[in-house]
Amino acid sequence: MHQCVILPTNLKLRMNQIDRLAEIIKTYQRHGWQLRRVLVSPESSALIGNHSETLLAGAGVQESEFDAAWFARPSHGDREAWELRLVAETPYALFEVFAADESEEQREEVRRDLEARMRDYLASG
Repeated sequence: MHQCVILPTNLKLRMNQIDRLAEIIKTYQRHGWQLRRVLVSPESSALIGNHSETLLAGAGVQESEFDAAWFARPSHGDREAWELRLVAETPYALFEVFAADESEEQREEVRRDLEARMRDYLASG
């Protein structure tokens, strides 16, 4: 006999969020991007914990007010491209290219700025 489990609506939405993240990761990897870091809301954090080994493949996880993923790949002229992709139904991403001579501190400052811009985008919509 099969047992039917009815998930609360918010849990269903969270599971969809994990599925969305998995699909985004797969798509970006297909285009040569490497997952570097994942920003997760407290609601998604518990669910990702169960899938972190297979889903995140060693990427760092950081708590945030929103779900997003940081991807990186080499760019032209010894540069490195980074993209912050929101995990949502409607695609939205912010992009930055770093010069080879930029320090990690400079890069991290720019990444924090992009995360702040993503927060502003979400607050305005």
